[in-house]
Amino acid sequence: MADSPSFRTPLARVRGLGSAQHGTEAFILERLTSAALLILVIYIVAVVIRLIGEPRDVVVGVIGSIYVAPALIAFIVVNCIHMRLGMQSIIEDYCHPIVAKSVLLIANWLFCWAVALVSCFAVLVISFR
Repeated sequence: MADSPSFRTPLARVRGLGSAQHGTEAFILERLTSAALLILVIYIVAVVIRLIGEPRDVVVGVIGSIYVAPALIAFIVVNCIHMRLGMQSIIEDYCHPIVAKSVLLIANWLFCWAVALVSCFAVLVISFR
C-alpha cells in the first residue's frame, strides 16, 4: 500500500496543515512583552534592593505608594501575558492530540489570568489599606 500512487494533488496533501494565521501576532506580542518586562524588572529590582533591611511598615508603605503600585501591577499583568504566550507556543508545538491541546490551552489561560487577578488584588489591598 505504501507504494501505491497518490492521486491527490500537492495542495490537497497539505490542506489543513498550513499557517494558522496568528503566528506573527503572537511572535510580536512576545517580543513586546519581553521588552516591557526588561524595563519593569529593572525598576522593580531597584525598589527591592532599596527595601532590603527595612522594617515591614516601610516595605508595605513603599509597595502601596503611587510610584511603585502601578509599576508592580503593570509588571504582574505583562508578566502573566508573557507567561501565557510562552506556554501557549510550547503547548501548540509539542501537544498533538486535539482534545488534550484544547484542555491545556484553556487551563493555561485560566491559570495565567488567575495568577494575575490574585496578584493585582493583593497589590491593591496593600495600596488602599
